[in-house]
Amino acid sequence: MRAAYINETGPAENIQVGRLPDPVPRGQEVLVRVTAAAVNPIDTYVRSGLVAMDLPRPFVVGCDLAGVVETLGPEASRFQVGDRVWGSNQGLLGRQGTFAELAAVDEQWLYPTPAEVEDETAVAAALVGITAHLGLVREANLQAGETAIVSGGSGAVGSTVIQLSQALGARVLATTGSDQGKKVCQALGAVRAINYQTEDVLQRIAEVVPTGADLWWETGRNVDFDLALGALGEGGRLILMAGRDARPEFPVGPFYVKGCRLLGFAMFKAPAAAQRRAAEGLNAWLVEGKLKPAIDRLVPLEETAAMHRLQEENTLAGARTLRGKIVVRIA
Repeated sequence: MRAAYINETGPAENIQVGRLPDPVPRGQEVLVRVTAAAVNPIDTYVRSGLVAMDLPRPFVVGCDLAGVVETLGPEASRFQVGDRVWGSNQGLLGRQGTFAELAAVDEQWLYPTPAEVEDETAVAAALVGITAHLGLVREANLQAGETAIVSGGSGAVGSTVIQLSQALGARVLATTGSDQGKKVCQALGAVRAINYQTEDVLQRIAEVVPTGADLWWETGRNVDFDLALGALGEGGRLILMAGRDARPEFPVGPFYVKGCRLLGFAMFKAPAAAQRRAAEGLNAWLVEGKLKPAIDRLVPLEETAAMHRLQEENTLAGARTLRGKIVVRIA
């Protein structure tokens, strides 16, 4: 099979595209003929060695996939040959990745692809969608009628959080670093989009929700806790899902006086059952049109290394040149 893989962790240039032996599904694994995969920041962290994990050698990069079931392992029972599926949480914790023509995936990490949903759409919603669903539903318990603020609303995770918050019946405000980003957030349905580079964020938020918001979702690596807590009302919740090396100052007083809660989580550590519940919700919203993941570009497998560099420029260097997911067509 053709695959994008590394032999050693390091820069994006370590990624090779070539032929590897076809994987053989064992136990509850399902062999998927992959049609599309997506690039995520965690993919670059694992490939570079920034996040240290035990990796098979050679290691196929990538977390997300969509495709068709080709063969079942001896203990697999949830799917049949020919079923369309999508999934995430691969390329982590010793599992092989997804940027290959074939991937052997434990069936607990796979979900049926609705007939109405294209593979590129499903894979673009995979990791970011499960992340957003886990944070909004399992962690923050966002309720209809509440107000959520998404910091970094024009990015891949942020744009998904905006859509899922609305699907849950919440009112959404968003911050972003450009006027173009404002247009993206407004098109997604944010009642107020704020350019934090040129506007007074707290003043703009207070114009919409004077008593403070119920939830602040932080997508960035470096959190301005004074800003976030200033935007929250009594009993507000603040979600963190990025910035493993960040050490920002924390305003203890405003936090406990308001009775706020700080929630941090890593999607890939969530149990399989929790991720499956999230996937079921995502499938329903994809079919209903309440979730439309943004795809910045579709590229062939040969461009994997270049796309890892592009993702790093945006995640680590703040280039802000991506407006959605990078999707790689494999078949």
